Amino acid sequence: MKKLILIFFIIPNILFASSIKMIGEKGKLSEVDSTIEIKMYDNYFEPNEIKIKKGETVKFVISNYGELVHEFNIATKEMHIEHQLEMMKMVENQILLADKIDMKKMKEMAKKDHSMSHSHSNSVLLEPNQSAELIWKFSTDTNLEAACNVPGHYEDGMIAKINKP
Repeated sequence: MKKLILIFFIIPNILFASSIKMIGEKGKLSEVDSTIEIKMYDNYFEPNEIKIKKGETVKFVISNYGELVHEFNIATKEMHIEHQLEMMKMVENQILLADKIDMKKMKEMAKKDHSMSHSHSNSVLLEPNQSAELIWKFSTDTNLEAACNVPGHYEDGMIAKINKP
């Protein structure tokens, strides 16, 4: 039974962590090269395209102006698709509601399943009228996406392309 727990919980987390390292890492405030303001509306971002250089550390100031909960997540398309499964689990467990995040339930569920904590260094999850900062150091020339992985939002086009200049 312990081996099954390792396979289903620990190994996917290790793979996700190594995927994160391939695209960058949490940046340091003292190393910020530029600041980009991100506005989230219901199913789109402003701006919808961001130019980043490999090695650049960016402070994103993210505000949710929509009426729904939204996420700003930096990743490859494949990583977003994988993360959408976690987001769906949050909806199924009534942690993630249309316009609210049940933080108490999130904390409680995270004790059993770490993916329910939504504590990724490349992502913020915001209720309407909330703001947050995310500092990210880009370590790849690969084209990335900032996307909202709340179920249905990615499919509706809530994606900002992150491209090299």
